[in-house]
Order: sequence, then C-alpha cells, then structure tokens
Amino acid sequence: MALLLLDTHAFLWWLSEDRAMPESARKAIASKSNTVMVSAASAWEIATKVRLGKLASAARIVEEFSAHLINERFVGLSVTPQHGIRAGSLPGPHRDPFDRMLIAQALEENLKIVSNERIFDGYGIARVW
Repeated sequence: MALLLLDTHAFLWWLSEDRAMPESARKAIASKSNTVMVSAASAWEIATKVRLGKLASAARIVEEFSAHLINERFVGLSVTPQHGIRAGSLPGPHRDPFDRMLIAQALEENLKIVSNERIFDGYGIARVW
C-alpha cells in the first residue's frame, strides 16, 4: 500500500483520461490498495488558473471539485500551518508556490508524488511516473 499525492496536472490528466499520463502512473492511481490524495493547493491552483483564463477548460472541475474527489475515491489533503512553514522554508530556487506546497506536504506526510516534474526529485520525494 502506498500513500500518493497527485500533482495538479496528474489530477487533471486522470480526470480527462489524458494519454500523456504513463501507464505506471495510471496503475498506481487505479490500485485499490493505494490511498490517493489531492491537495487543497491543487484546488487553489486550478481555480486561480481558471480565473486568470489560463485553464478555462477546467472551470467545470472547479465547480464540481468535491464531487470528483468522492467519485474517484480520492482523499482531500488540507493545508496545515506546518505545511505552510515547511513550504516557506524549503531551500532552492524553485518559486512556484503550488509546487512548493505539494513538496512540503509530501515531505511532512511521507507521501509519494505522482508527477512528471523532475524538480521534485531534488527534494528527496519518491515520485511515481
């Protein structure tokens, strides 16, 4: 059994059945023995990008975010003060606040992250892709 945290693009690709997601990631997410989590930071990121017009196609996902979590049997992961402290204290030049929060959550909660982002590897997080 593994505890998985979906990067925002992995969550979107899963919902849209995007073939850009490799079979290894799909199998890990689909496995009933794994717990799959989606961060509140991903909800924030998607809603922000929809509002800015950078991800208009995801407007419906924002409207039905909680229903998607329930339908997919994903667990919502709240942002805690400790996550915030860890994200703000992370070393390195990576400036994306959403990625920094996912990194912090993965480290704090000992989660594997499902992502194509190699930048996560530099933080000692197990990455599934």
